[in-house]
Amino acid sequence: MSRKFHVYGNWKLHNNIAASRALADAVVSATADSRDRVVTGMAPVFTSLAAVRETVPAHPHLMVLGQNGYPAPKGAFTGEISFALLKDLGCDGVILGHSERRQIFHETDAFINEKVQAALATNLQVVFCVGETLEERESGRTWEVVGGQIDAVLPHVAADLRARLIVAYEPVWAIGTGRTATPAQAQEVHKQIRDRIAQLWDATAAAECIIQYGGSVKADNAAELFACPDIDGGLVGGAALDAAGFAKIIAAAAAIQR
Repeated sequence: MSRKFHVYGNWKLHNNIAASRALADAVVSATADSRDRVVTGMAPVFTSLAAVRETVPAHPHLMVLGQNGYPAPKGAFTGEISFALLKDLGCDGVILGHSERRQIFHETDAFINEKVQAALATNLQVVFCVGETLEERESGRTWEVVGGQIDAVLPHVAADLRARLIVAYEPVWAIGTGRTATPAQAQEVHKQIRDRIAQLWDATAAAECIIQYGGSVKADNAAELFACPDIDGGLVGGAALDAAGFAKIIAAAAAIQR
């Protein structure tokens, strides 16, 4: 099964509207040659989504994503944004379950599952993030944790919605720390995730599911990571804020033949 690489930039809490527009424009220009081989995504802050959507042309390999959302369609939820509103704004997808949402904002597996199901029902692509902390890895609990996060969500995804779910494995200890899982470490967990998807869904769905790696992906390590058979691209943090460096990551994916 040949899966297309997906490389998405999570801009987190960076860039005002002008800077976001400039970065999006630079990314679109810098990745033009890779566009038909790699799906490129950009996830700016909420206040810049409209500007980025105006800057990024409609193209099946160019995605604009929200960084979060709330599962209720409307109501007395001050400060939240629904998935329907993200869709109305022109978003193609949304990132959910990111470790920073889990660690800083104490989002539970149950709440993340609620979000994932609501977002999929709104016809958004979902990047569903999973990953373990350093303490959990060092205590030998990596798969216990990651598998538990997978089991909390994937069994509830309807068969006709599975194609819109991307799993992103992000070891928490490698996010923003400069540390990166070795290709062997990353591949091991990606293979476990794919095998678990086959058990929960079926072999075909598992073979087709995109599984990204996140955790200090940079231009100088992208090619080695993306060469792993079960790694289908990256969810990139800090390195995505530099258009030239991000383009090199995308070019590394585009150069790999599967």
